[in-house]
Amino acid sequence: MNPWKGLKNLPHNMWVLFAATLINRSGTMVLPFFVLYLTQKLHIPEKDAGFVLACYGIGALITAPFVGKLSDKIGSLKVMKFSLILTGALMFVYPLFTNYAVLLGVTLFFSVISEAFRPANLSLIVEVVSPEQRKIAFALNRLAINLGMSIGPVAGGFLTMLDYSIIFYVNGVTCLLAGLFLVFSRWDKLTEKDKQAEPDTERKNFFSFSLFGDSKLLLFVIATTPVMMIFFQHMSTVPLYMVEYLGYTTGLFGVLSAINTVMIIFIEVPLNNAMGGWSDKKALMLGSLLTGIGFGAMAFAHNIPFLAATIIVWTFGEMIFFPSSANYMADIAPKEKRGEYMGFYQMTFSIAFTLGPWAGTQIYALTGPVILWGITFIYSLISVVMFSRMKSRIS
Repeated sequence: MNPWKGLKNLPHNMWVLFAATLINRSGTMVLPFFVLYLTQKLHIPEKDAGFVLACYGIGALITAPFVGKLSDKIGSLKVMKFSLILTGALMFVYPLFTNYAVLLGVTLFFSVISEAFRPANLSLIVEVVSPEQRKIAFALNRLAINLGMSIGPVAGGFLTMLDYSIIFYVNGVTCLLAGLFLVFSRWDKLTEKDKQAEPDTERKNFFSFSLFGDSKLLLFVIATTPVMMIFFQHMSTVPLYMVEYLGYTTGLFGVLSAINTVMIIFIEVPLNNAMGGWSDKKALMLGSLLTGIGFGAMAFAHNIPFLAATIIVWTFGEMIFFPSSANYMADIAPKEKRGEYMGFYQMTFSIAFTLGPWAGTQIYALTGPVILWGITFIYSLISVVMFSRMKSRIS
């Protein structure tokens, strides 16, 4: 049995999205090293650096539901092009801002334009593939992300040894190239955006499909947030733990991070093919548990083999959890509101990114990493329990 067979029937447009995402993610260097840039380059205290990350999360939180709605109106592809090109341009001037107050505002703006890409991308994936292809399409999208991430953070780890500013310029170039690729690529005919509701009806029903109007969506966001808060520690407290607490170099951190991306490249698509018959409920529970075990075990990881083992465990959690969570959101989304629902899905990421790195850095600074990793395990159990009790809402 060919573990990659689910890919062969995916449409042309999905492969265009795959290529654009791969180009973009191949230069992803800023976010993986953002907290180290703030603490080591700008000499911002750890607690204050955590608040800068929280501002990024707030910007993403503000953006997600409105971008999803905008994608339903003008088309997801237009939103993606705008986001990539403007983000690339901003990357070139971001290192010029060093004042803390100004940095908070620029980071918020940076987040708004950069994170606009994600819900639009997810919405377009749902549009270009059949319902039966969604889970494998989401896995393919994550394959593109992690193929790129196997290059970007590793190269970024060594570039930071020369100058942290370089990673902004390289990241900016790849954003621009990805945006131009979308502009000049051949696209098969996309679904027309001429079936929206009338303005008055749209205003009247805005909240009927919103976070507060759909119990399935609301419960999913609540259950998902704790485990996503854990996951985002890999962008905040994990580099602090490895570089500042354990004393390893940023280059080694980049190499260890590549374990995550390489595993996803070779394993995630076959794994999701093999788990095609699993319900979303089972997958979400198992993914949450493995994520918590992996991060929790870092309390005992002081050498490279043990650190690598923890990354392997939580990477399996990630590979199981994220395609299933995106698939569940697509399943509950009304056809005419897919962009809006994917916006709320991205909003869950944003809530977690706002709270996770900020809370993690506060706990890390006040109590040290051991307590922090213990808390991550407890949080994973919260998500597992909530998913286990949602029997009537996740099939």
